[in-house]
Amino acid sequence: MPSKYSKLNFDKVKTTSINERFSKVEIAQFAKPVTSKTSIQQFITSLPDILIGKDLKEFISLYKTAIQQDKIVVWMMGAHTVKCGLNPTIIDLMRKGYINHLALNGAGAIHDVEIAKWGKTSEDVAAGLQDGSFGMAKETAEFINTGLESNFGNELGYAEILGKALIDQKASYRDKSLLASAYELEVPISLHPALGTEITHQHPDLNGAAFGEKSLLDFRVFSHSLSRLTEKSIVLNVGSAVILPEVFLKALTVVRNLGYPAYGFYTAVFDMIKHYRPTENVMQRPTQEKGKGFYFVGHHELMIPLLAAAIQ
Repeated sequence: MPSKYSKLNFDKVKTTSINERFSKVEIAQFAKPVTSKTSIQQFITSLPDILIGKDLKEFISLYKTAIQQDKIVVWMMGAHTVKCGLNPTIIDLMRKGYINHLALNGAGAIHDVEIAKWGKTSEDVAAGLQDGSFGMAKETAEFINTGLESNFGNELGYAEILGKALIDQKASYRDKSLLASAYELEVPISLHPALGTEITHQHPDLNGAAFGEKSLLDFRVFSHSLSRLTEKSIVLNVGSAVILPEVFLKALTVVRNLGYPAYGFYTAVFDMIKHYRPTENVMQRPTQEKGKGFYFVGHHELMIPLLAAAIQ
């Protein structure tokens, strides 16, 4: 039965040889088998030289080079990384000189303080929201808000106040605290809260003036560390979707405005999904003329220990 529709004739289609065609994947790039006896270094080497496997190997190599050449390494971390139980891993990296500045958001400080003082954190938000008890733990807010107010007018920043207080008060689990450990190790640490986003702001003992003063001082501490960025330095954003990428962009602008050569460094985002601001403000915009940005998607409790092991 004849068709109603005309059809294109393929008889004169030009073909080429696969031997002459560029191919993006070759077997030399394939993964290598591993066993239970495979070392971390062998495991990283075994990853396929394709897509994110290739990116991860490249970034690990760049991180190692930065350490060997004494370049500054800056970590920005969201609060979820603290709740994932990663403090011992981060503290170990600070102790070994693999992190030269640690920046946290305000919620990160809250979880870190609760871990340091009481060995536990992270409440049931959904349950507490129903009766208005969410975020109303008196002791947490009292420790943080009183610490800020009692230091109002001096030169100590937000993170330094809390880290020092945890040490001075001999907090029971201070060895698991990022704030206390950074203070003891003299690794610069800064807190970047946003008014209205942390549970401590719900309490009547918050002094807004002290909160603002100490937050601004930490922005300056962070900016000072960014002034040390040069070619081959490293900046990581781990689990902060909005606040720290925005703080980073503003601080980097100040540093470049003042004439510091903060160009040609490498950035990497580690998060569970891709977000707009980390993509633009950490991965792409700061490295568009020199340097390079990476984005790795995966759970923090898996990816960060893997990174820590690989760079060592």
